[in-house]
Amino acid sequence: MGVSTATAARWVERWESQQQRYAVDREERFTVMGDVVEHVTLGQPAPLVLDLGSGPGALASRLAARLPAAEVLAVDADPLLLELGSSYYGPALRYVEAVIGEPGWLDALALDRPVDAAVSATALHYLGERTLRRVYRELAARLRPGGVLVNGDHISPDATAVSRLALHIGRRRSQRHLDSAEDWESWWAEAAADPELAPRLARCEPHRHPECEGNDLTLSGHLALLREAGFGHAGTVWQFGHSHVVVAVR
Repeated sequence: MGVSTATAARWVERWESQQQRYAVDREERFTVMGDVVEHVTLGQPAPLVLDLGSGPGALASRLAARLPAAEVLAVDADPLLLELGSSYYGPALRYVEAVIGEPGWLDALALDRPVDAAVSATALHYLGERTLRRVYRELAARLRPGGVLVNGDHISPDATAVSRLALHIGRRRSQRHLDSAEDWESWWAEAAADPELAPRLARCEPHRHPECEGNDLTLSGHLALLREAGFGHAGTVWQFGHSHVVVAVR
């Protein structure tokens, strides 16, 4: 039996608030990413869209609402977050547990046709450069010609002085908007104390949060990897501070 709808609603809403703490521009970034996907899939009868590192499915659910004919996959390594999202957002999304970058991870998605768009929000920076190079290459191979990879993430500008300024501007904006919202650690601690979630967390603990390799790639480093992977065009369509939306066209 899945998590109750009421419990899922409570914890997904708290997740949304907690995530906003780390990216006050989150809704604007989601809107930009949705605009890109909507434009690229215009005229496609049943677009196939992947949300990589989806968590409960915040971005995926917004894409499904904007593209009602699309098949949207919410892909994440954490089974609890996927279960919460499934109970909260319902059948609008297909949820898949997979660790991005592990050998054969795309096989778990059971893709039966080329992908129109793959999106990711603040997830790919957890991958090491070698893993990210492979993931970019694998995604390029699965996207249809003209399909896109849309990455909304924390990426440093190339010039060191500009990067420092961008980071400062982003932090100042966060300070102006930051409220009493809980942080990442407290969300998980409180979830572990919830009688309905605690047994699930105990069961899935070995599978949660794969090791964070991380990378220090600047914007030009990401663009170089994307072109190397087979994308014909890549660049930024939105930026605030270190927050970028990078689009790569197959």
